[in-house]
Amino acid sequence: MARGLFVTGTDTNVGKTAVAAAVMHRYRDRVPLRYWKPIQTGIETDDDTATVVHLGGCRREEVIDEGVRLARPVSPHLAAAWSGVTIAIDSLVAIRRAAPPEPAWIVEGAGGVLVPINDRETIADVIAALDLPALVAARTALGTINHTLLTIEALRRRGIPIAGVVLVGPPDADARDAIIDHGKVTVLGDMPHFTPLTADTLAAWAPSLDPAGHLLTCLQ
Repeated sequence: MARGLFVTGTDTNVGKTAVAAAVMHRYRDRVPLRYWKPIQTGIETDDDTATVVHLGGCRREEVIDEGVRLARPVSPHLAAAWSGVTIAIDSLVAIRRAAPPEPAWIVEGAGGVLVPINDRETIADVIAALDLPALVAARTALGTINHTLLTIEALRRRGIPIAGVVLVGPPDADARDAIIDHGKVTVLGDMPHFTPLTADTLAAWAPSLDPAGHLLTCLQ
């Protein structure tokens, strides 16, 4: 298995980008890290790479800004079809293999694990091809238990290891306990909605992420 994490989510806009930036703050002093967003849609309005550079206080060498970049904020398979292209997993794996092996990679997905990227494959296939464990970001809103457990089940059915879950939003102890008990996973952090969300506020919170250092087994 490659060194690093694939930050995925139970849905779109659940906090994957903030979680990825927090991991950069949390562990860059322990392990050389590199952030990568292999597939970005809606690039005309959203650029998660630029957001992580800002929120994560990233240096140039900590970021790979290559991959699929598509207009329109829709599912990757639709954005690709509307642009007249096909997303190929092999091309993404080639970017990973061409890079120096030393840093651990923090890879951010697009949407949830079963979002299609072409006619046959989903984000889950990208995770499997990159051979990374998944770190699941889940919002603490009504329905999060179901969405998180479905995500966990989908990952496990494909043999993808789950590094843990980060809950994003107002604390919900009951949902947290249900996800731990039914999903048999570790909740590694409870990230609030920061107002404002800045590099400083995220850096101040980052030590609360994974206090036991569980993720180091994936990064070293």
